[in-house]
Amino acid sequence: MAKNIEPKLKKIGDYLKLEDDTVFTIPEYQRAYSWGIENCDKLWQDINDFVESESKDRYFFGTIIINCQDNDTKYGLIDGQQRTTTFLLLLKALLVRINIAIERTASDEESAGLCRGLQERRRKIMGILYKAETEDISDKPDTAKDAEICRREIVLENYSINERYKTELATILQATDYTSAEARSLKIKYKQKDNRYTNFFKNFKFFYGRISELSDSQLNSIAKAITDNCEVIEIKSWDVNQAINMFNSLNSDGLPLYDSDIISAKLYAEAEKREKEKEFADLWKQLNNCIDELESIRVADINSILMQYMYYVRTVNKETISETGAINVTTPGLRRYFTEINKKPVADPIGMCSDMIKLAKIWKKVSEYSQMKTLLKFNENTKLFLASYFFRFNEEDITEEAVEPVLTSLLRLFSLLELVDVGYSSKYFKTFLFGEEVKFVNTNTTVDEITSDFNEHIRSNWDKEAIRAALHDYDGNMLVYLNEYLFAKKKDMSFALGAKYDIEHIMPYSGNNLQEIRKDAGIDSEEEFYGTVNKLGNKILLEEKINRSIGNEWFRTKVSTKLENKTGYIDSEYPIARALVDQYQNSNKPYWKKDDIISATEKASNRIVEFIFGE
Repeated sequence: MAKNIEPKLKKIGDYLKLEDDTVFTIPEYQRAYSWGIENCDKLWQDINDFVESESKDRYFFGTIIINCQDNDTKYGLIDGQQRTTTFLLLLKALLVRINIAIERTASDEESAGLCRGLQERRRKIMGILYKAETEDISDKPDTAKDAEICRREIVLENYSINERYKTELATILQATDYTSAEARSLKIKYKQKDNRYTNFFKNFKFFYGRISELSDSQLNSIAKAITDNCEVIEIKSWDVNQAINMFNSLNSDGLPLYDSDIISAKLYAEAEKREKEKEFADLWKQLNNCIDELESIRVADINSILMQYMYYVRTVNKETISETGAINVTTPGLRRYFTEINKKPVADPIGMCSDMIKLAKIWKKVSEYSQMKTLLKFNENTKLFLASYFFRFNEEDITEEAVEPVLTSLLRLFSLLELVDVGYSSKYFKTFLFGEEVKFVNTNTTVDEITSDFNEHIRSNWDKEAIRAALHDYDGNMLVYLNEYLFAKKKDMSFALGAKYDIEHIMPYSGNNLQEIRKDAGIDSEEEFYGTVNKLGNKILLEEKINRSIGNEWFRTKVSTKLENKTGYIDSEYPIARALVDQYQNSNKPYWKKDDIISATEKASNRIVEFIFGE
């Protein structure tokens, strides 16, 4: 018979003090340890303020939810792993400083009472961190004996498939002093200074530094307050689904949780029920590795992949279109959808995780396509519909040619979004795309049919000349990327965005020479200048290094020469910059005037109009 939920109000010291055969565990589906200095600083300030207030009440640090397993020998931290881990690091920092303070006060007769208090704190903390018996702990620090105690197994075991540094907490807790902890802690490759340390050591170092600022008396007071005067509500459950549901409802405001945390917990619980937890853990780890790659190139994170998958599932299940054909664009939240509205995907954790791995791998592959790089500069919602189309393919089968027509269709539509007054949520965009998504996922619908739908939709809802006029007045930056891409395609030139680039004003927007530049350009007033300089024809893409080097130089300097320790358009790989060099570098004192900007804007506008209307 299953046990009932067991809530208890506990002092921090009692909560962390486990029986000999008991250990805290961080389940496989939990997130990595993510608390940073800002979290630790708030925790430290809260404790400090509480101690200084001399309140006789106790300070409450929230609720901890535990899933009890293996005859109550494993306490799975469903909610509270960040706080529990941080409290262990804080206690270790206190212990190291208490050992130093005991050495300092032991020989001072006037500090005998304080020394006894510090010794009591030392025994209590070592009892928590290492389950050491009081009689085994010496009054004064003993290097050999302390080292033996510290090497014992720690009270927390980390099984999270999202945690890269599982042994780091043990490394810190098993050190006898700060110097050895720092020496043994992991150093992350290619990182500098404090960034080379993990969150575990950075937070330990933070606490150690703050504690070092305290007097011996303050140290004794704050250590006693943390273990004896701070409390948590410990809620024990003997059913993982029940524990996760509590986790979900108690944190319904969403502040400390991500949707992915709740959903991954549900998936793991389902896998465990089917005795497939090892298979799921391996897949989830593989998914996280794929997501890490996508995050590094700013394409997607775990929540966006989940959102894309939800769009796909809803479309396949025809949940977005009624029996009468009416389109419903209302989208439920991720958490609510997978845990309440449609639980079937979560009931197949292996299948759902495999689908998301497939999607993440396809994103990695297609993100290299030049047209995709251009589209990704536009509205994030493009990814939701593209993902549904990607599910037609396996990773090894997808090609640039296969996705180009759909990429082009979406790029045409979202270019219009830049130029018209209606927003994405209107029937011209969101409603239309929800209708088309049904065709995206249906392999019986040809790409030609999809392209035809976009052609008909664009031509029947927008006037070509009105869009051309909007392009003449356009002063944004998004279409600069499209203009570069279309220019390169028309000239059969290569186009790649690169890692670091800027939007360059050919005629400078600011600088010391503006009056002279404006005069040379044939622009009479300041008002006319600012109306001209931001036009589409005056903006190009340029490598960040080149752009920062040439600054607000004259056009003839930018286009025709290399400065002494600088570089110019002549070194650029971007198509329009290269074309300007070819056109002007041999001219005698070339100028870039108002008429040149108007002409370039006209050409860019024609180029984009032809693209949008499929001509």
